Amino acid sequence: MITLNQSPTDPGFVQNPYPFYETARRHGPFFHWADYNLTCTGNAAAVNAIFRDRRFGREVPAELAPPIPDHLRPFYAVEAHSMLELEPPRHTRLRGLVLRAFTSRRIAALEPEIATLSNQLIDRFPAGNFDLVQHFGQKLPVIIIARLLGVPEEISDDLLRWSNAMVGMYMAGRTRETEDRAVAATEAFVAFMRGYVESRRADPRDDLITHLIAAEAEGERLTTDELITTCILLLNAGHEATVHTIGNGVKTLLETGHGITPETAETTVEEILRFDPALHMFTRWAYEDIEVMGHTFRRGDQVGLLLAAANRDPGVWDDPAAFRPHRPIKANATFGAGLHFCVGAPLARLELTIALPILFTRLPGLRLAGAPEYANVYHFHGLKRLMVSAG
Repeated sequence: MITLNQSPTDPGFVQNPYPFYETARRHGPFFHWADYNLTCTGNAAAVNAIFRDRRFGREVPAELAPPIPDHLRPFYAVEAHSMLELEPPRHTRLRGLVLRAFTSRRIAALEPEIATLSNQLIDRFPAGNFDLVQHFGQKLPVIIIARLLGVPEEISDDLLRWSNAMVGMYMAGRTRETEDRAVAATEAFVAFMRGYVESRRADPRDDLITHLIAAEAEGERLTTDELITTCILLLNAGHEATVHTIGNGVKTLLETGHGITPETAETTVEEILRFDPALHMFTRWAYEDIEVMGHTFRRGDQVGLLLAAANRDPGVWDDPAAFRPHRPIKANATFGAGLHFCVGAPLARLELTIALPILFTRLPGLRLAGAPEYANVYHFHGLKRLMVSAG
């Protein structure tokens, strides 16, 4: 297995990580990424197999769990109840409760609301050049997930600020300043959610938080701390990746000269998700000794699954570095697979397939008004801004 060096904060990598992924691919299914001291794979078959293999998981093996520094205890107290970080049986119970309320019927019913909000946001676009990420990409998903949960959308700016600070804990180049911001945001988020859960207990509504409270009351043993963490997870995960995907997707459509209509939306959105996804790495721990495609993992080994690299595996897609919005749809790695497949994937797809055609129909002269620049946010991959002109 070859060892490769590549700083995830290097400006060239931040703007275009795909050449590094291709270099790694030429050396086999696995490589050692020295900067992370981590075995990684961008091979689509290996990524899919590890996602689905229960001998790999998100929880750190108990004997390897590091001590938590005192200043980070508030952050990890929330993470301790996150279904994203848990394995069965706790993951099964939490995910089941969420899916009981996060139904396909409830998500599909949001379609007219997404369309109305998309048009309202477009109506408010500033004159002249403007940042599409700020005025459209950030606002649409956070308002929709707030409405779904029943959280006042008036605090959407707070939600964005808290979420961005918490997600900073997973970015390359994390510092004590990053950690302090994340802890402060966590404490503010928890305080808000604790108060809001109590208000919903006193005044139930037809929203996701009320349904989760009802499940708790019916003996499902969803504790208040679990409920708060689950709401924070849904609010964060329910918009963070979609913000980046809207920006990345519009950038790609404008750069390649492709539009998107309601008739082409399904295949175009799947190609956007494949071609330049918002999340580039997800990790798993090995729970026992296991061999995958010639590489032996020992219990306690960690593996980095490079989702964006897997999405450009030539063993799965013809000419994978080309953006082809009419490709036949195939499963990609963007939302994961197996036990932890993204709960919010149907909502993200719905938002993209409704909002992007409206954007391009309303603004047929939409064009770039400056060179797009990606932010230094790896393992995520999203734009600092997307300056555009409505034409």
